[in-house]
Amino acid sequence: MVGAVGVDIEKVDPALREATRKLPVPDASKAWMRGLIRLYRPDERIGDGALLWIHGGGLLFGDARQDEVLCAETAHELGIPVVSANYRFAPDHPFPAPLDDVRAAWAWLQAHAAELGVDPARIVVGGESAGAGLAASLVQRVHDEGGTQPLAQWLFAPMIDDRTAADESLDAIEHWVWNNRANRFGWSGYLGTAFGQAEAPAYAAAARRVELSGLPRTYIAVGDIELFYAEDVDYARRLERAGAEVVLDVVPGAPHGFENWARDTEPAKALLLRARAWLRDALG
Repeated sequence: MVGAVGVDIEKVDPALREATRKLPVPDASKAWMRGLIRLYRPDERIGDGALLWIHGGGLLFGDARQDEVLCAETAHELGIPVVSANYRFAPDHPFPAPLDDVRAAWAWLQAHAAELGVDPARIVVGGESAGAGLAASLVQRVHDEGGTQPLAQWLFAPMIDDRTAADESLDAIEHWVWNNRANRFGWSGYLGTAFGQAEAPAYAAAARRVELSGLPRTYIAVGDIELFYAEDVDYARRLERAGAEVVLDVVPGAPHGFENWARDTEPAKALLLRARAWLRDALG
């Protein structure tokens, strides 16, 4: 058996190395406590847009509270309300339960838009990691259902392709934060017997969708040394070919999710500055 090879710490941006070394490896089999949808309101409103945010956790764990700083700062800096959604987790609640939950959060925000001072047609859907993958799938599902559409999608290192997890050759690389063995645990728990097959159910994995025309403008941020780099770049290019306006923000030497757990570092601050500038522009 070939042993796992760690991603050389020298490949990590020097500004991120200390935080990367200290970061604990998540236990993909442990569930975390969850609360209800969290709503962040700005002190001063700017415009009538909003953000629906979906947290990460490999489809297996997490909580809206883990993104408290990101959501609160985004609400404050952009002057918009941010709704951060929770959802059920695999393997106890496999596909489509988590997607159904974030679809319900979209419906809730649409139904309460008027009281929040939000234009239903000016809502951006965003997320990180598995949450970004659910966000991308939600955008596809809402597109096909018709009616009011998301204004844009704002995705950080989206987990969008179960075929990555099915590629066992990637197990030999010990990616920082989230490796392919954990990835397989997440996808197999989420999709069960459908995991890694030639075809996947609609909306189960966003990158599996063939027809991407009609999807909204998109921002995708990803580090070039993380597991999801190849699948994210491919999805961005396919969206572009389908006619979507896409910004692909590749961060050299950045491990998975660094913009959150290493948010006080200069690379994370710089990324969030760029990302929020894009979001501000998308909201007009």
